[in-house]
Amino acid sequence: MGKGRFEAFSDGVIAIIITIMVLELKVPHGESVAALLPLLPVFLSYILSFVYIGIYWNNHHHMLHATHKISAGNLWANLHLLFWLSLVPFATGWMGENHFSAGPTALYGVILFMAALAYWMLQYSLICSAGDSSLLKKAVGGDLKGKLSLLLYAFAVLLAFYLPLLSQLIYVAVALMWLVPDRRIESVLKQEN
Repeated sequence: MGKGRFEAFSDGVIAIIITIMVLELKVPHGESVAALLPLLPVFLSYILSFVYIGIYWNNHHHMLHATHKISAGNLWANLHLLFWLSLVPFATGWMGENHFSAGPTALYGVILFMAALAYWMLQYSLICSAGDSSLLKKAVGGDLKGKLSLLLYAFAVLLAFYLPLLSQLIYVAVALMWLVPDRRIESVLKQEN
């Protein structure tokens, strides 16, 4: 499979994930601002998840710019990532509907952890496919940010059963850490050109 088709398929799935999430937002009954207040947890969880899906889409795009060939293993690793991302709308809805309670907050963290692990596996798969000349390997180096994210997610999942609000703050902090596109890949691509 060509890289363009690989990227287009991923973009399509990610667009569907975002569409599903927005369709879960229900219109309030009433015309006053007060009618919006009960929907605030749902809306806040939607915003966080939208940012996360956007981060994955953006970094996936950058990662593929540093990749020149796609193997069968890359396809499966990508599907693994898309599987976990496809569960984000479910966890988002459950968490928002239950006002960030412990169980839904923990499940949300498990899905974030698994998506991050799947992303790392895809990244590793793409690096292995490229061999020693991998631009992606040169760009990500030891991937401290990726490893730190996994540790923070794991900690937040455990913490969710005691302090769900603190878990939520950790999820927000990790999102903020990744919000800016990964400049490591851009800088390596500029050096190569």
